[in-house]
Amino acid sequence: MLKETVFKSFDSKEQLEQQLADRIATALQAAIDSRGKASLVVSGGNTPIGLFDKLSRKVLDWSEVFITLADERWVDTESADSNEHLVRQHLLQHVAASAKFRGLKNMFATAAAGVAMTTEQLANIPRPFDVVVLGMGNDGHTCSWFPSAPVAELQQALTTDALLCATHPQAAAHARITLTRQAILGSRQIYLHLVGQQKLDVYHQALAADDIMEMPIRAILSQHKIPVDVYWAA
Repeated sequence: MLKETVFKSFDSKEQLEQQLADRIATALQAAIDSRGKASLVVSGGNTPIGLFDKLSRKVLDWSEVFITLADERWVDTESADSNEHLVRQHLLQHVAASAKFRGLKNMFATAAAGVAMTTEQLANIPRPFDVVVLGMGNDGHTCSWFPSAPVAELQQALTTDALLCATHPQAAAHARITLTRQAILGSRQIYLHLVGQQKLDVYHQALAADDIMEMPIRAILSQHKIPVDVYWAA
């Protein structure tokens, strides 16, 4: 059965965050109740900070929740540019502090060299992922699938059967490690979290054509296997 993308708009960012936090918490607890464990993939940036705070206060069996990242900059985990640092500051707090977090950065000097170890570190995270929360850049990227990346790197991220790959987009200051399209689509539910008119315009632009290399978010929006709910607030 084909699954159509669901678009939901909210009057305020806070209302969106509250409802999305409720949905995520309910899904994670349902996964724990039925399978004993749950998995959550989140993205970095400023957009999810309020969502993380609200989610961190939801009462559920967080000790049975495994959390990882959709992508990560290859920087020290204490850096302000680190998605892991953001998650530790805003999500792994309050009752969610007992969740099992698996970061993507390790001690290797480069993202390419670190892919194998990170893949091993994610081996015990329950899959399919129960919930994946993605963002989207104004260039139509999601995860670290940047249209400005070297063509071979972007093609690898979108076509490989591997869980992870490394990339260094021209538009990005740092090399990155990212979950691949195959990994993201190995999930039960995807949420695309957008805030602001510009993101809405980019979303509509993504829907208007098919070239995934031009706007990699289309790799998520054009498929009908995994349900995608788009949550947007002005």
